[in-house]
Amino acid sequence: MSLATTRPALIEQGHWLTVRDCKRVLVVVHTVTFAQRLREVFGLLADDLRIQVVFTAAPHAFGTGVTQYLRELGITTVPWAQALRTEFDLALAAGSRGVHELRCPLVRVSHGAGHIKPLTDTTARVPGEPRAPGMLSPAHLLHEGRVVPAAIVYAHDRDLAELARTCPEALPAAQVVGDPCVDRITAALPRRADYRRALGLTEGQRLVVVTSTWGPTSTFGRLDALLPQLLGQLPGDRYRIALSVHPNVFAGHGPWQVYGWLAGCRGRGIAIVPPAADWQSLLVAADVIIGDHGSLAAYGTLTGATMLLTAGPRREVSAYSPAALLAAAAPVVSPLHPLAEQLEYATRTRRPGQYDQVAAALSSAPGEFHGRMRTVVYRLLGLGEPARPPAVSPLPTPPPLRRWEMTEGEGAAG
Repeated sequence: MSLATTRPALIEQGHWLTVRDCKRVLVVVHTVTFAQRLREVFGLLADDLRIQVVFTAAPHAFGTGVTQYLRELGITTVPWAQALRTEFDLALAAGSRGVHELRCPLVRVSHGAGHIKPLTDTTARVPGEPRAPGMLSPAHLLHEGRVVPAAIVYAHDRDLAELARTCPEALPAAQVVGDPCVDRITAALPRRADYRRALGLTEGQRLVVVTSTWGPTSTFGRLDALLPQLLGQLPGDRYRIALSVHPNVFAGHGPWQVYGWLAGCRGRGIAIVPPAADWQSLLVAADVIIGDHGSLAAYGTLTGATMLLTAGPRREVSAYSPAALLAAAAPVVSPLHPLAEQLEYATRTRRPGQYDQVAAALSSAPGEFHGRMRTVVYRLLGLGEPARPPAVSPLPTPPPLRRWEMTEGEGAAG
């Protein structure tokens, strides 16, 4: 074989590898967000000597940062074009682009808190077809009338009822496995005090976590309305602020530009959470969460934090999603009144059980994601499951907030 045609050992197999005769699982990563959800799945396979996991970064408009994210986990990727020409025993993906070209059975993994955003690109929609979110849409599940995934995993029984309406052809492949974020956040609640100490919060300080999805109607898309309130209306000795922006914003605009637009935060003690950082421990530690129609606000209802929303869209939110339920239950931030007063009012008037309906809509199998997910994967691989519970590591302890603060003379610390 010439140097020009040399391929990675994981593609070549044969005598290049030390551990042989493995089942081979391809993890297809389109975006950082998808990578974070897939990590909950491929982590279940890491210590099984019968399985070799191979990774590839698939083309995507928001694909910037994927290779770096995987590299920081110690993962190298094989080229997408070579992955398409190679036989595998199974593939895992959270996105739909190009996966119909794979030469193996596919597991599609849903991501986020339910299915929030109906498809915006309706060019391929059949007249009269409902405008469904991606993981419930024929456009993302079918190719030339054929169901692409061998298994499609969802968080809630309600998703199957919705799938029966939007894409009934895919029902035989559908499985309910729960939501890993629900399970991890719930399990981490007893460690709240540990996370707060690690973040550097002092006694009496309140942590305000501002979360933003991506798109023009997100919190970040209208940051000019909220940022002045964050910069000038919350006393720094009493409040600490962390801003968590969807990785698609960084991938779409570029980190340099995003940090440039946030230059007003420099020297103000506002932590900008990096796109690849773990956000779940922040939600557990938060006293107040200011969110939009994205997933993080919905997951925030699992904690004891006071919830507020920025004014959001209606057409961009699926009517049965947890985000829609939250929008009907949470108070909305107004730019016309002092922010500190609004936070105090929302905290004082929060009712017991106010967000129970939202939290219940996130998963119909709480605590069961990793066990159910492993069963799906091993069944499709034709392997018996390991004789032990799935190994699930706890949420990592977050770094001090000051590491993520923008300081004078630099774009972003840490």
